[in-house]
Amino acid sequence: MDPIYVTGHRNPDTDSIVSAIAYAALRNALGDREFVAARLGHVSDETNLILDRFGFQPPVHIQTMRTQVCDLDYDTPPALSGAVTVSRAWDAIRAIRSSASLPVTTDDGGLYGMLSSNEIAAYDIQTITDAHVDSIPVFNLLSVLDGKILNEAGNLVDSVSGEVSIALPQNNPNLLFSSRESIVICGQQPDMARRAIELGVCCLIVCQAELPEDLRNAPTDTVIISTPFDAYRAVRLLYQSLPISRICRTKDLECFHLDDFVDDVREGMLKSRYRCYPILDENDRVVGTLSRYHLIRPKRKRVVLVDHNEAAQSVPGLDQAEILEIIDHHRLADIQTGNPIYFRNEPVGSTTTIIATMYQEKGLMPSEKLAGMMAAAIVSDTVMFKSPTCTQRDRSMAERMARIANISLDELGQAIFSASMDNKPTESLLFGDFKDFHIADHDFGISQITCVDSSHLLQRSEEFLELMRQTMHKRGYSFMILMLTDVLVEGSHLLYVGDEDIMTQAFGVHLKDHACFLPNVVSRKKQVVPMLSALWG
Repeated sequence: MDPIYVTGHRNPDTDSIVSAIAYAALRNALGDREFVAARLGHVSDETNLILDRFGFQPPVHIQTMRTQVCDLDYDTPPALSGAVTVSRAWDAIRAIRSSASLPVTTDDGGLYGMLSSNEIAAYDIQTITDAHVDSIPVFNLLSVLDGKILNEAGNLVDSVSGEVSIALPQNNPNLLFSSRESIVICGQQPDMARRAIELGVCCLIVCQAELPEDLRNAPTDTVIISTPFDAYRAVRLLYQSLPISRICRTKDLECFHLDDFVDDVREGMLKSRYRCYPILDENDRVVGTLSRYHLIRPKRKRVVLVDHNEAAQSVPGLDQAEILEIIDHHRLADIQTGNPIYFRNEPVGSTTTIIATMYQEKGLMPSEKLAGMMAAAIVSDTVMFKSPTCTQRDRSMAERMARIANISLDELGQAIFSASMDNKPTESLLFGDFKDFHIADHDFGISQITCVDSSHLLQRSEEFLELMRQTMHKRGYSFMILMLTDVLVEGSHLLYVGDEDIMTQAFGVHLKDHACFLPNVVSRKKQVVPMLSALWG
């Protein structure tokens, strides 16, 4: 069963991670069993603290929604060993009509070659002009001929080689075999069998006949085999006893892996003319075959988006995925879908509040641990209910979840926001809660660090500003903002790189050393981004 990934935005915060976990748990508890919580980036220290406290593991990390080979309904024909006979391989190709070729594998399942009816037909035509066969295993001969060894010497030989000859009457001596390097096929012809044994041919195959006892016991190195088939069929089967490793295509093999993107596979196929391509797993073992018709209507990954509805903040390759639902509390952005979907967007301070409401609507009580984690997510995203995005619904739902989990919201908030940040790397702090935006031809990024004492972080302003300049140049941003949101003073210190006129016009402040303080500003979503949007119309 293919999973449906529930994922928040890139550089996920606590609300994004918990929303994904809680919604996947809700849908699975209602019987769907396909939903998998996912994340798009590193889990912050704050989120890890909450996950550890309530006994949850971080969601699975996904990097793209682009369609890959593993998403296709590729063929899984038999993968044949190179020691298999041509006869058995031909039966397999006829039985599997959906695949134009069969992969030939090594002993450990790796790719050795590809075999199709073309290679078998070419080999069969070649036997008309070249009757010589080399080193055919006796095991193979006995198998395809349904044969039986008639003399003791035959049990001591493992392979046979030579010119294949069907014995003719004695009055045509010029057409008879004359070399020891011969494989002779005869019927009820004791004299011909005797001559072959006396000459010491490599192998004597007796078709639909008995061999006199004195010939079976004659001292010789010739392998004597009896078969129930007539001479003509015995010759054809003899050639088909060759191991397929001798005739399969082993050069210029083009293969694909399960994690290859379909776009790249399509380009690779355009550069070659093969009808069928082997597919390998991460250990380079053959798992199937791929043909062009598999690419006509590829199956897309399925995804539910929570805590965002903006393409720049979502998973790469989203345009190739099937979006089933969106649950969010941000402004409407630019994500488009091919079909109508379930879209739930509510003006609350936390996406987890919406999902907790959905638990209530479905009559499903979350477990104590899940309820505690959901309460922590609401407290985190509403900055202990001081964010302007916070509503009475957020507070009421957080209190309900806290009662279920038997925890204190005040104690939970202190634990979340009082964690020491002094020893954390600058990059970890800057990108712990970071979002990309694109408004009116402006590409920019806004990072937010929420704390209970911003003075220590302000002492590292030059570190933050230097990293912001590097990131701005690397990503081609117009500007960057870092919000140091202090819960105790209910405001944010802003560090800024870029055109300072933007800050002056948007917020009515003048920067000093690339910094300023905005009292009562604690929300990136409701207080900072809207001011920039209004500036550019």
